Amino acid sequence: MTPPSITLSAIGQIAINAHDIERATTFYRDALGMTHLFTAGDMSFFDCGGIRLMLGLPDRPEFDHPSSIIYFTVDDVRLAYAELKDRVRFRDEPLIVHKTDAHDLWMAFFRDPEGNTLALMSEIPVEK
Repeated sequence: MTPPSITLSAIGQIAINAHDIERATTFYRDALGMTHLFTAGDMSFFDCGGIRLMLGLPDRPEFDHPSSIIYFTVDDVRLAYAELKDRVRFRDEPLIVHKTDAHDLWMAFFRDPEGNTLALMSEIPVEK
């Protein structure tokens, strides 16, 4: 079998459905502190560590559903949770979802105003 000549390894943009672009823009900019790049028509764009995040109206009925989960990497999910809990409605407090000899994988899940699930994620080194 011939190996593919093109391999995918970098994400350039992630799209999230939003029915109220102004409300969604306010949430991502003000509650999450993301850098707003620009708004174009019914779309709003943010910088997410070099990956562009697009909020937009679904253009066809088959695309009108909540997004996949986006996991935002933070240094310490417990500290990020403490800072965001007054601005974001979390499903639960941060929890360990996986342990290795080197680190514990922590996550905390929440929703944006459009019903899309988002999460904070961090790998906390195990103290030895």
